[in-house]
Amino acid sequence: QVQLVESGGGLVQAGDSLRLSCAASGRTLSNYALGWFRQTPGKERQFVAAITWNFGNIYYADSVEGRFTISRDSAKNTVYLQMNSLKPEDTAVYYCARRSRPYSSDYDPLPGSYDYWGQGTQVTVSS
Repeated sequence: QVQLVESGGGLVQAGDSLRLSCAASGRTLSNYALGWFRQTPGKERQFVAAITWNFGNIYYADSVEGRFTISRDSAKNTVYLQMNSLKPEDTAVYYCARRSRPYSSDYDPLPGSYDYWGQGTQVTVSS
């Protein structure tokens, strides 16, 4: 069993930065790609970024490319999302998730491809 716990959300102004963390417990994440998703009320969960198990590939949604940076620390079993130049449209609940298939390196933005999810952390960006 894997437990993922996000932290670092909050209320900020447009242009500010936040750093989200997702700490895992239960089992190591080192062999799995990890992703960040976000969701607003009434909308489907949306892919934000992903990093593969061997750090070889990183993927971003077009809407966050150049502003967000995903990283991971295998020793701490933690994945991060550095968010800069935040915009009001970035407001959402942010979730981290583990890719279902180990050693996967391809781009897959579908939530159904991820099996373990955190509880989410709210990010609110005011204009």
